[in-house]
Amino acid sequence: MQYTYVLLSEQDGRFYTGSSGDLRARFRDHNAGRVHSTAYRRPLKLHYNEACLDAADACRRERFLKTGKGRRYLNTRLKQSLQMLRANKLERH
Repeated sequence: MQYTYVLLSEQDGRFYTGSSGDLRARFRDHNAGRVHSTAYRRPLKLHYNEACLDAADACRRERFLKTGKGRRYLNTRLKQSLQMLRANKLERH
């Protein structure tokens, strides 16, 4: 089983999208700072994931979610949880 996942940085509120064959181990690597692209954005939360039977399908899905259309899909799919997150944040001036 291959996974495509979206992590949410609690530090800057931005998403990170990736794919892996072992989602739990990869998530631990991200939060331990062993992944260069997310080491400075910790702590991270697993916000969304999809399972695929084939690694090529998971990579293709990851590439799609990184496009503008994919980000719109995620914002629509996760609308309720994103609204709750934004409501809990303080306004910046």
